[in-house]
Amino acid sequence: MMELTASVTKLWQRIPKAVLFGVAVLLQCALLVLMVADRMQILREGREVTLQTQPVDPRDLLRGDYVVLRYDISQLPAGALAGQPAAERKPVVFVKLAPNANGLYEAVSVHSEPVTVTAPEVLIRGRVSYYGGSCGAGPRVFCEKLAIKYGLESYFVPEGEGKKLEQARNQQKLRVVAAVLPSGRAAIKRLLLDGEPVYEEPLY
Repeated sequence: MMELTASVTKLWQRIPKAVLFGVAVLLQCALLVLMVADRMQILREGREVTLQTQPVDPRDLLRGDYVVLRYDISQLPAGALAGQPAAERKPVVFVKLAPNANGLYEAVSVHSEPVTVTAPEVLIRGRVSYYGGSCGAGPRVFCEKLAIKYGLESYFVPEGEGKKLEQARNQQKLRVVAAVLPSGRAAIKRLLLDGEPVYEEPLY
């Protein structure tokens, strides 16, 4: 075993650093391509849902303005999950959404596993970010209230445009259209200001 390890080490040392660097670059490029392709799939195939937001607008001096988005569905009662065992400190959950009379999607129930939904209902995947999985001194269990993140919590806009969205937040005029796959994975597709599209996410 030691001889095999020594042989592998010698072989590794013989590989030129330029080759190792090239391989590392190729792996990073492949990972980036996979991430882009995954996002494109969500945007193209996902069912559109409109969500009411409560954004915050911090300034990122390196990347322009971005809006940190908080939704009506960002904090929910655990319902039947309250007090039930949680697999980890920040467990994955699935939230069943359904449109209200105004076409906005609202939470119906929260589940630890995917459940069957009927159109126009949608199941969105999130991760408990603050409450849940850490209640009490005993085993990890779901708390009464859950703070949930869906991967929809930030959106970059051109520098100087964030202030307009902050004002829209104060007037409850900013909404997000998200694309959601049957698996629950979601991505922001567009922003709506006064019901009109203001930013559209490109497919690539």
